[in-house]
Amino acid sequence: MPERTIRVALCDDHTIITDGVRNLLFGAEGVECVGTAANGIEALYLLEHIGADVLLTDLDMPDMDGLQLTERAKSKYPELRVLVLSMHEEASVVKRVMELGADGYLVKSVGRDELVLAIRNVFAGRKHFGSSLTASFLRNGAETKKGSALLSDLSEREVEVLAALAEGLSNKEIGEKLFISPRTVDTHRTNLMKKLEMHNVAGLVRIAIKAGLVH
Repeated sequence: MPERTIRVALCDDHTIITDGVRNLLFGAEGVECVGTAANGIEALYLLEHIGADVLLTDLDMPDMDGLQLTERAKSKYPELRVLVLSMHEEASVVKRVMELGADGYLVKSVGRDELVLAIRNVFAGRKHFGSSLTASFLRNGAETKKGSALLSDLSEREVEVLAALAEGLSNKEIGEKLFISPRTVDTHRTNLMKKLEMHNVAGLVRIAIKAGLVH
């Protein structure tokens, strides 16, 4: 339990969300909502005039979104903890937000207990990812690792051809893209099937997707 009350500022362009989160935090020991904002511009103004410890923000907002807000708020207030509360669960989105300085990430299906725990964790200097995100990352990470291992025996050109096949390009189109002849593309495709032990292009596409060459 923190020695003093954690002051939390909320930022979301939907009043029902800010009202709902404020109600969730009401009565939580050691946590207090000290203000709300509807976009990044309002949030920066709010932060300038109140002493917040944690900023809880959405990503999709008008005027200034959560990505811009995270970057600017962390730059101006290095000690401020930023906790994102969003509908997005894609690893690429989470990664981008964390690169900009966010301290934690929750999806909007989160319950009160985990929300309060996340606020306390980031305030204490720990990173916090929602439990649903952690499971998703572990699952995706295992698949990507497995797919990447399958590509370890391929040459750089073979990987390029594999990615192009997965995009649905024909031998002629791949040849034009990579500046090689269609016959050379066909040779690479045959070699890919042998090395990856696949008998058709559909199988190659599945491996390309697992390895993260296409999404």
